Amino acid sequence: MAWDWDKLQQQMKGSSSGGSPGGPPKMDDVFEKIKGAKGKFPGGIWIIVLLIILFLLGTSCFYTVDVDEVGVVQRFGRYVRTVQPGLNFKLPRGIEKVTKVKVKYIFNEEFGFRTIQAGVKTRYASGSAYLGESLMLTGDLNVAVVPWIVQYRIKNPYNYLFKVRDVNATLRDLSESTMRLIVGDRSINEVISKRGEIANSAKGFLQDELDEAETGLQIVTIEMKKTNVPEPVQPSFNEVNQAVQEKERTIYQAKEQYNKVIPAARGNAEKTIKTAEGYALDRVNRAKGDAARFLALYEEYSKAKDVTRRRLYLEAIQDIFPKLGNKFIMDADQKNLLPLLNIGKTQGGDK
Repeated sequence: MAWDWDKLQQQMKGSSSGGSPGGPPKMDDVFEKIKGAKGKFPGGIWIIVLLIILFLLGTSCFYTVDVDEVGVVQRFGRYVRTVQPGLNFKLPRGIEKVTKVKVKYIFNEEFGFRTIQAGVKTRYASGSAYLGESLMLTGDLNVAVVPWIVQYRIKNPYNYLFKVRDVNATLRDLSESTMRLIVGDRSINEVISKRGEIANSAKGFLQDELDEAETGLQIVTIEMKKTNVPEPVQPSFNEVNQAVQEKERTIYQAKEQYNKVIPAARGNAEKTIKTAEGYALDRVNRAKGDAARFLALYEEYSKAKDVTRRRLYLEAIQDIFPKLGNKFIMDADQKNLLPLLNIGKTQGGDK
């Protein structure tokens, strides 16, 4: 390959004088240009520094507050104002300071466990590290493990930032003391079965304590997790629950049988009493009717004894005569009984 010696010498001269065309300038050339500019403009460096300072101050004067936040502005450390979401202005850094507080975000505080993975399959961590938070003594001197979650938001940014030194620690201490107070007034069965009632009571009591402490927090809800007894006594507790359930089942069956037998016996007793009363009333009325009829007949008989006697006789015969079988009427002049035996018979047999 042939070398172009003249072109190579020309490139070397260019690199020694100011660098190759199109390549990066050398540091010596840069310093020479700066010195030249300093000679032409004596205040050029200070103008550049002043522009940089003004730029930094301008960027520190404007800030943006998100839609779920408010900005708390302090001037030399003293609270001045609270600004709403959007683009806002403040004095430069060092004079005024803004602290952004999320007032619409819902925060969680967990007691007795910790969430280690949230999502479709949420996993929790529990154990002796968090057992001290949830291990409580109930009103009937039993021990229960009561995990729960406190959901809250910031309703007063000023109190939240300036009234309490450590708001989260205060919230946790007040939440734990409140839950122990509520659980201590109830039995172990109430603590396990009435979690909603306990959560509502704890929410109202805790909100009063937070307001009194001026924490600036508002309780959204208290969610009670599954309450149980400590693991060493769970088998015995389950046996007790089974015995109680068996007792309740036996009592329910006895009440069911009682509700079947007793009403039936009462119904039969009422039926027998009503039947007896009806029979007694019927017999009394019949006796009264017979007595009244006898008296009426006696009065008529006393007025016309012969006529009444005959009428009674005929009525009796009229009642008895149709009930008789074959009838043979005889008189004193009858000589032969045989012809009368065929009365009422036909050739085909008895009629």
